[in-house]
Amino acid sequence: MRKIIAAINMTVDGFCDHTAGIANEETHQHYADLLSDADLILYGRTTFQLMEYWRDIVANPTGIKAMDEFAVKMDQIPKIVFSRTLENVDWKNSELKREINEEEILELRQQPGKDILAGSPSLIVALTQLGLIDEYQLAVHPVILGSGLPLFKNITEKIGLKLLKTKTFDFGVIILYFEPVKE
Repeated sequence: MRKIIAAINMTVDGFCDHTAGIANEETHQHYADLLSDADLILYGRTTFQLMEYWRDIVANPTGIKAMDEFAVKMDQIPKIVFSRTLENVDWKNSELKREINEEEILELRQQPGKDILAGSPSLIVALTQLGLIDEYQLAVHPVILGSGLPLFKNITEKIGLKLLKTKTFDFGVIILYFEPVKE
C-alpha cells in the first residue's frame, strides 16, 4: 500500500507562505529527490497555480542543476488538483477534481506504485481530518512570519504524532518527519 505523505514548507511559527521560505539548491534537491520517490501529487487550487511556475523553468532552464531537475520532475509527475472554481487544468499529467472523496483517495492508496504527496495546506488539513495522512514531512524554515495561513487551520481535535527522524540543512531548515499515533 502506498503512503500518503504531507510534505510542505512552513515557518517556525507555523505559517505557510512560499515567499517566506529559503529556496536554494539544497532545498530544490531535497524536493526533487522526494518527487522521485512518489508518482502522484495532490494539490488544492492555490498551490497548484503557484507550482505552475515550474513549467516556465522547464521551458527556460536556469542553469542551476537542482532547480532545473526539480522543475522537470514537477512537470512530469501526475497531479490531481482539487478545486471548485477552476474550469480546467492544462498542465500535462494534471487532472481536475471538484471535491475530495475519501473512497477515491483510499483507492489511490491501494493502487500499486510509489508514494502519494499532498502539498497544499488546505488539502493537508482535509486529509488529516479524514485520517488519511501516513506521514508528515514538515520543512521548518528559520523565519518567524507573525501572520499568514497557519498549516493546521481548522484542526479542532488533538492528533498525536511520533517523530520518525529529522533532516537538517546547512542554512537552518529542519525537516521533521512524523507519523500519526494510532489510538
